[in-house]
Amino acid sequence: MSTVFSICSGSAFVSHSRLFPFAAKGPVHHLKRPLSSKCTASLGTQISVSPAVDTFWQWLKEEGVVSAKTPVKAGVVPEGLGLVALKDISRNEVVLQVPKRLWINPDAVAASEIGNVCSGLKPWLAVALFLIRERSRDDSIWKHYFTILPKETDSTIYWSEEELSEIQGTQLLNTTLSVKEYVKSEFRRLEEEIILPNKRLFPSPITLDDFFWAFGILRSRAFSRLRNENLVVIPLADLINHSARVTTEDHAYEIKGAAGLFSWDYLFSLRSPLSIKAGDQVYIQYDLKKSNAELALDYGFIEPNADRNAYTMTLQISESDPFFDDKLDIAESNGFGETAYFDIFYNRPLPPGLLPYLRLVALGGNDAFLLESLFRTSIWGHLELPVSRDNEELICRVVQQACNSALAGYHTTVEEDQKLKEANLDYRLAMAVGIREGEKKVLQKINEIFKEKEEELNQLEYYQERRLKDLGLCGENGDILGDLGKFF
Repeated sequence: MSTVFSICSGSAFVSHSRLFPFAAKGPVHHLKRPLSSKCTASLGTQISVSPAVDTFWQWLKEEGVVSAKTPVKAGVVPEGLGLVALKDISRNEVVLQVPKRLWINPDAVAASEIGNVCSGLKPWLAVALFLIRERSRDDSIWKHYFTILPKETDSTIYWSEEELSEIQGTQLLNTTLSVKEYVKSEFRRLEEEIILPNKRLFPSPITLDDFFWAFGILRSRAFSRLRNENLVVIPLADLINHSARVTTEDHAYEIKGAAGLFSWDYLFSLRSPLSIKAGDQVYIQYDLKKSNAELALDYGFIEPNADRNAYTMTLQISESDPFFDDKLDIAESNGFGETAYFDIFYNRPLPPGLLPYLRLVALGGNDAFLLESLFRTSIWGHLELPVSRDNEELICRVVQQACNSALAGYHTTVEEDQKLKEANLDYRLAMAVGIREGEKKVLQKINEIFKEKEEELNQLEYYQERRLKDLGLCGENGDILGDLGKFF
């Protein structure tokens, strides 16, 4: 076949547009290690929190955010800090409300001294600079909040080279390195264009480590999907931890209400998605759609649930393809582009559009007539089903080759990873083993799917046969009926 079939799977390129800005699919919250299934007993409140947390809580009282009626309190939990119920809480009961004047968002930046110089920046960059500057100020309204924030998390962006070597061959490693380079380049640009020319506004030195701290805070703690907000850090609300037991993301609301004795404001309102008992921890779901690799990058944990394991297959219409322009036009008409990304999860069907896109990039030879303008409005429907034996055989063969090539890039096997998991591993090493094992299992699954398709090639019904049936010229068993000469 002369058609050029381009597929990138072993080291799939994840562009910055898929990672930034911080307009996340769901609310992005607090980066903590998740509570294991073994730690489900009532936590109580007998463990004392640090003096910094006590001071933070006192500040919240002074600001009117918490009171004797607040049904939760900051507590020491397996994840570090969390919100523990002081009484029985019913499902959908409000557990906290935080007025907008305490939110850290682009509006807060715009109203500050650095608002003018940050006005042309991407929102996340402006908020990152604001976080760094406010953290260095003794008179910041948020000074007690900054004292309880972590210096770093278990996100892979903070891993050492030795720790990163444990995810050799994974897409997460490539993504992590790309993100780190992106953050570095953004910092260098900010330093040159904003920070150094405005030393009066930024009197304290700002380092790359400072910028990575702010990036990690935003990546792990910023909420999105509120009615008027796409990027907002909310003190107190970000103490709440994630649980896989929560299967809904419907818990955060932006409402208008009383923000003090005589004032009204927008409030961030958080409701418990589960009914819980006094002494138990309140949880939410960070994002149902994120893979384990995304959880590791954003929050620094993974779930043991195999359904979170995913692999991103990257397909591309090569510019050297003789039918490049036609294929690109068809792809764009159906919501895709020259390059298309498909997130394949372990226990889910192949994503919509994957097979049609595969068949499109493989289309050529005797099947190229489908690229003619006559078929332009209907071709995607034809691509939903096998086009020809040659086309289907090509996609099966190339996908299997790509999977085997990707699997060869890991330095351990699935069996070796499973044996390692039986030991008491360091937390980050356990994450690494879980990530690489999960990716390999998905690759094996993809390989199996296309191997089975290849074995069924002789039983499939292809375009020409379907077309003859539509014309009444082919029987149910595939027998050609009548004299076809007059139809061609």
